Amino acid sequence: MDLHRVVVCVPTYNERDNLPDTARRLRAANPTVDLLVIDDASPDGTGKIADELADNDDHIHVLHRDSKSGLGTAYVAGFTWALEHGYTVIVEMDADGSHQPEQLPRLLAALAHADLVIGSRWIPGGEVSNWPRTRLLLSRGGNLYVRAALGMPLRDATAGYRAYRADVLRDRDLSGVSSQGYCFQIDLAWQAWRVGFRVTEVPITFVERERGTSKMSNAIVAE
Repeated sequence: MDLHRVVVCVPTYNERDNLPDTARRLRAANPTVDLLVIDDASPDGTGKIADELADNDDHIHVLHRDSKSGLGTAYVAGFTWALEHGYTVIVEMDADGSHQPEQLPRLLAALAHADLVIGSRWIPGGEVSNWPRTRLLLSRGGNLYVRAALGMPLRDATAGYRAYRADVLRDRDLSGVSSQGYCFQIDLAWQAWRVGFRVTEVPITFVERERGTSKMSNAIVAE
């Protein structure tokens, strides 16, 4: 696995208070890894901050979108950019610090024997910090339902910290992906598993954001 061709895709919308620290931690813990910020025209100036970070670090890139169009389409735009630029590993990560950049090496190491590695909260060793009981129950219950309904041997199919070999995304018609939120994560994992790609999980610690507003909404829950 060529770790010099890894890019971490980080969608942003109003994350000016979180992005600089997330970028700093990612680059410090993973100095050969690139960062792609996909900003949805954040009114708080996140896009400008991303540009300033990119101006000072050749490993940081920015993709500006015209409006807030949802997590799924942001990732699709990022995946498409990454494939066009020849990356061999493409990672999803939140901008708010809930996904620990210091744990990225364990996802990348697991790609030696997998095509898609999911950072799981619900396998032994996985943890969640600072979530209310209702959200814990929602996540656990949703994942149990997904596992039963689709037959996937995954404990955390809704997780958003994951690493793909590029072939997994290249094999998928990304233009046809319309799901958002948790369904987007489930969709990509299920399609990869269904066609025979090797999907595995490694434990991570998920830490609820300390700054800014959560992007969790009733629409995402309903989906």
